[in-house]
Amino acid sequence: MDANRHPYEKAPCGVRSRPTLRRVSRLPVGKGRAEGKSFANLILLVCGALQIAGCALNTPPDAGEIRGQALPNLAVPSQWSAKGGAAGGVANSWLAAFNDPKLNAVVFEAIANNPDLRVAAARVEQAAGYARLAGATLYPQVNVMGRGGGQMSSDSSGLQGVGIFVSWELDVWGRVRAERESAQLQYVSVELDTEYARQSIAALVAKSWFLATEAQLQKGVAGEMARSAERLVSLARDRLRIGNGNEYDVTIAQASLQSYRDVAQQLDLSYQQALRALETLAGRYPAAAAEVPDRLAAKPGPIPAGMPSELLERRPDVVAAERRVAAAFYRVEEAKAARLPKISLVGSGTSVSSDLLVLQDHSNPVWGLGANLLAPIYTGGALESQVEIRSAEQKLAVAEYGRVGARAFGEVENALSSEFTLDERASILARAVAENERALELANVRYRVGSGDLRAVQQQQLAVYAARTALLRVQGEQLVQRVNLHLALGGNFETPAVAASR
Repeated sequence: MDANRHPYEKAPCGVRSRPTLRRVSRLPVGKGRAEGKSFANLILLVCGALQIAGCALNTPPDAGEIRGQALPNLAVPSQWSAKGGAAGGVANSWLAAFNDPKLNAVVFEAIANNPDLRVAAARVEQAAGYARLAGATLYPQVNVMGRGGGQMSSDSSGLQGVGIFVSWELDVWGRVRAERESAQLQYVSVELDTEYARQSIAALVAKSWFLATEAQLQKGVAGEMARSAERLVSLARDRLRIGNGNEYDVTIAQASLQSYRDVAQQLDLSYQQALRALETLAGRYPAAAAEVPDRLAAKPGPIPAGMPSELLERRPDVVAAERRVAAAFYRVEEAKAARLPKISLVGSGTSVSSDLLVLQDHSNPVWGLGANLLAPIYTGGALESQVEIRSAEQKLAVAEYGRVGARAFGEVENALSSEFTLDERASILARAVAENERALELANVRYRVGSGDLRAVQQQQLAVYAARTALLRVQGEQLVQRVNLHLALGGNFETPAVAASR
């Protein structure tokens, strides 16, 4: 093997000697009709034989070869390294696990109306058209030309006639078949990319739904803290009025109230932005008018994560990258075959008449059959450069497959690890909230009876606010990471029945 050849670059299909086809003379219709018909049948038989005897296409690398070349340093373990996940194969229908009909409705609304998915759908149609176009020249091309008219000038006479012209490239070296296979594989990869885009949009809508719900709850916590700060201002003023307080406590309480009000305004803006993001995904006008629940969904139990070895065969984006490697392989084969002669069969039938002059040959119509051979002699290195370009594209496709595959493994491990850690944090923060709320009650009592100062109450208020905010953040992130895990594992958000009906 040539040391400069790509590992997946295979030798072009070659022949020991290049056949020479002579042009067949035109056969008049008349007394030679039977001979012409017999010759036409012979040409068709030769054509079929050449098509059958043409070079078989080389086979593109399989998934194992691609994986070894793209990820040479990656040893896939038998189990996931991160904790979390249940045993068993990856399941679909993950959207239903959150048991929220309104969320389901928004997700399917986005699938139907999301602008990015409409672009992706148009790309699928475009790729399908290219796939049909690439295989069109495997079949005979038939054209008709007609002419009619009278005298064009004083020294020219009009002719009338009609002609049918047929050409058929004999794909002896597999150039057209390689082009067709490449286009079909590219079409499949675009379809898979679009499917992954659907899964990604569904996941993004679900995450936006949970984040908007969390933002609404965070806004509510800030409002509660602002109202609590208002009560402290009122209490500080009462203590000042009866002589148990001072102006300093009142000023501190008022400053704290303004800080809580500012936080409430920031969270209100975050809530509106979360709603607009959700509406944009669903294809709606971003008016921040969407309604989300007043509580976060309960986190479903552990889900089966399958085995790492199955991931690259299940995720649509990884399989799409694999198909692009095969498509690039066939583009290399196409470029190699373009260096060899192009052989075509041609046929025609014409009927010409004139009202102004007498034609020399009165046999009408006239039929002809022949063959063309077009062999490149010197192209300034263009054909070799095209092979080099296509080979580089194949290397790029292999490298891209490695990037997508490595990212897929990382996303699963990160989602599993994050989910496990968030579960632990949620338990800790729930206890912290309860303890801080109890401490705040005691601090308020001490301040009212005069055994404590306002600063202790405010500090405890901040502790409660921080604990509740952190708990909400973790609870929202638990749901987000669960969705990330579903997407990373390649699970479908639809039920099998809905997916099959598409």
